[in-house]
Amino acid sequence: MITGDGPILVEGPVDIELPDGRRVRSQRPVTALCACRRSRRYPFCDTSHRTRTRPDRETQEPS
Repeated sequence: MITGDGPILVEGPVDIELPDGRRVRSQRPVTALCACRRSRRYPFCDTSHRTRTRPDRETQEPS
């Protein structure tokens, strides 16, 4: 499953071959693979895609 702005979710144990030829394995029932390349644990998602700056509520004009 691919989520809108987040990771690619893969069911079951998974073997991944990286571009440099290394292989990594996850034994988790569901593995989150990074789609944004911001993860420090690439190819696995560490939720770095969630780190967005939010506008300061005090500086916004009321609607």
